[in-house]
Parts: sequence; structure tokens; C-alpha cells
Amino acid sequence: MATIRPFRGIRYNPQQFPDMRAVVSQPYDRISSELRQQYFSLSPHNIARIILGHLEDEHFPTRPDGSHQANGTSTNGGVYHKARSYYENWLHDSIFLREEKPAIYAYEQTFAVGEQTYTRLGMIAAVELHEFDEGVILPHERTHSGPKEDRLKLLQSLEVNTEQIFLLYPDPENRVNALLRQAIAGREPDIDVVEIFESAVRQRVWIVTDAPTIKAIQAVMAPLRQLIIADGHHRYETALNYRRQQRERYPDLPDNAALNHISATLVSMDDPGLVVLPTHREIRNFERYTPAEVLARAAEYFDLQPAADLEGCLQAVNAHPTGHAFGFYGGPATGFQVLTPKDEAALATLVNTEHSADWKSLAVSIAHRVLIDRVAEVPAQGIEDKSMIRYHRDARQAVENINAGRGNFVFLLSPTRMDQIRAVAGHGEKMPQKSTDFYPKMISGLTMLPVGLSECL
Repeated sequence: MATIRPFRGIRYNPQQFPDMRAVVSQPYDRISSELRQQYFSLSPHNIARIILGHLEDEHFPTRPDGSHQANGTSTNGGVYHKARSYYENWLHDSIFLREEKPAIYAYEQTFAVGEQTYTRLGMIAAVELHEFDEGVILPHERTHSGPKEDRLKLLQSLEVNTEQIFLLYPDPENRVNALLRQAIAGREPDIDVVEIFESAVRQRVWIVTDAPTIKAIQAVMAPLRQLIIADGHHRYETALNYRRQQRERYPDLPDNAALNHISATLVSMDDPGLVVLPTHREIRNFERYTPAEVLARAAEYFDLQPAADLEGCLQAVNAHPTGHAFGFYGGPATGFQVLTPKDEAALATLVNTEHSADWKSLAVSIAHRVLIDRVAEVPAQGIEDKSMIRYHRDARQAVENINAGRGNFVFLLSPTRMDQIRAVAGHGEKMPQKSTDFYPKMISGLTMLPVGLSECL
């Protein structure tokens, strides 16, 4: 069963930060070194200093008790102790405050994609952790050891969930959304902010402490299974690892111990504002075939149709009924081309892996197994270490790279559909890398969940 609980969150003091634009950020894994510096320049109290800080060019903060760690010689490393020092100082100085009552948080994001405006409603809550084989919470992407080691060291140092992962739950009637809307009707939001990177997204948060509303939401969520992690796989697995460590040391921890949970923003799979964007594949540092030769090889499996420009190419790709059309651009010499399969049934045999038919029918699976591997023959290692591929949300950036000689060619994809994500996750399978791009991201700095040994929910 899916268990959610309210919690006494740690958040920025609204008396000190009536406009939170200077202190919120993208999730840690979306922050480049350049963006990190932008966040640092906005405020000495930006959340990026905790979730993705560094040691260079700054003094090490002294903790409220007068101690400090000035280098990286300790077990967890100086950067994690530095994060702990910021956290403790900001609590001491009332930069952060703690909720007086346990709460869940209604979290609304308003944004546009093209000419259409969307509103997505979620709720931030503490979600009980489950191992994947229990079938309550499922992954859909692979994880890597490096980010998990990094997040575990931060969690061990802070004993706080500093960010929310993004969870999808099945609710065809959007009953939870209705309860949230009723709870916040006529109220001004407690947080209303626009983050600088995804600057076209309005982020609004309402604190909900009404016990009957929370109990009603818990009752809807309780029987649900197969919640899917949209974003935050590394953080979820980190929370599982942290829980295992603590349970080994303290086997008598109660079920409602905070460390048995993770902070998550939960969104209905049927929310009308749930948007998944495609991620396009730019091939670079590649010499085996010219773009024209790649097209000629693709013609064995695909019909080729020229498109006048990028917009026309993307429209044709997105309009294809099975999602198995692909765009191609290799520079002015090839122009834009739309590739549509000559034989849909044959595509599954070309995706030569031991996966379900649902996995094999994904556009990203076909793009990698047929176009990138078989047609272009891009070395697998160059894809794995990213030395020969770049991933793009905005296809225009890929086209600019090709025109500037920074890349060889790009495959343009249609987005993965929600029903496909559910089907593949339901098989216990994980999608190829960068299969989904849920837009917008859940920003960091809204609220945090303390998970120290003394914390219970």
C-alpha cells in the first residue's frame, strides 16, 4: 500500500524572503557549474549552497556551536560538512523555520508548451519507502553509482531530505486533486515564485494542515500500487540505502520513523497538466559515415521524406500515429528529413533485446537499437560515456551545433507517452537513458523533510 504522511517541514522564513526567487533552484542534477554560480550570486542563502555546494573560493562557515570543518579530510568530505554548517546556521539565524504543525503541501505549476498553457497540481508529502520488488513504487530508468554515493554522503551529513523526488500515482478520477483544490479554494498561496532557469513557470505552494483533508487523501492513496518515479531515481535509491544502514544500527526503529520515508511531490498520472517532452539525440565526434551515408543506410528500413524546416520536421514526427517516425538533420547538404518505417512489424525484430514488446516499441528503443546502433554504427562506448552523443530538450540547439560544426547529425524523436511509461515500468523494466523529460521540474528550496533518528511522523 502507498502510505503518505504529513510532516513538519523546514522552509525559508517568509519574513526574510517574501520573494523566494533568490533562494530556490533547479534539482541538483539539473544544475551546471555555470548555473550554480548564477544561484550563488543571487543570494548567500540560495539552496544550491546546500544541495550542490563546493569548497573553492569561499570561506568555510562556522557553525552555531563555534566549530567548523575547513577541509575534505573527514569521512564524508568537506563539501558535505560545509552543507551541514550552512543548514545549521540558517536554522539558528531564522533563515529557515520549521512548521508548527504537520502538513502536506499543494504544489501547482503553471507553464506553456508552444501555444498551449498547462496547470499541473501535485502534493508534497512524506512517502513511505518500499523496495522495488514490493511493487508499490517502481523505477523507469537506470541509475549510476556515482550520484548515489554523492547523495548518500549528503544525506548522512544533513539527515534531511533537501529536495522532493517526483512520483506519479494512478488516480483516473483525480480524486486527490479535487480534495486539494477544495482545501486551498479562495486562499492566497504561501509561496509564489518563478525560478530563474525555468523562468516561464509559475510555482505556487499552499500549506495544508487540515486533518480531515489529509485523512481523506491518505484514504485515497492507501490502496494504490505501482507508483512510478518520474524524476529522482538516484535520490530514492539513496534513501533506501540510508534506511538499510540505520535499520542495521537501530533495529527497533518504529514504522513512522521519518527515515523510513522520502519527501516527494506526487502527481496524478491523469493530471491534465502532466507533460512529457522528447529528448533528441545529437551525434558528435563521429567519423565512420557522413550524414548522407547515414541517410542512405537508413533507407533500408525507413522511407525518407524531406521537410522544409525544423518546425515542419517536428510536426511530421509528432503526428505519426505509432510514434515511430524520426527526424534527421545532418546540415544543409542533407536538410531535414522525416524517416517513417517501411514495415512496422519488422521494427520489433530489429530491436534485438530480451525485453517486452512494450519496451521494444518505444521510440527511444528504436532510435538507439536501429538508428544509432545498426544504421549509424555509433560505438556503444561513445554512447555510454557520452563522448559521442548530446541530449537535447530544445532541438534548435542541436541544429545550431550541426551548423556550427560541433556535431555530425541529430535524430529528432517524439515524446514517450504516459501509457508507455506505465506499461514498461509494470513489466519491471527500465527504459533507455533519457527516455522521458517531465516538464517542468520540481524546484528545490520549497520545503525539506528532517530524517534524523529522533524524527517521527
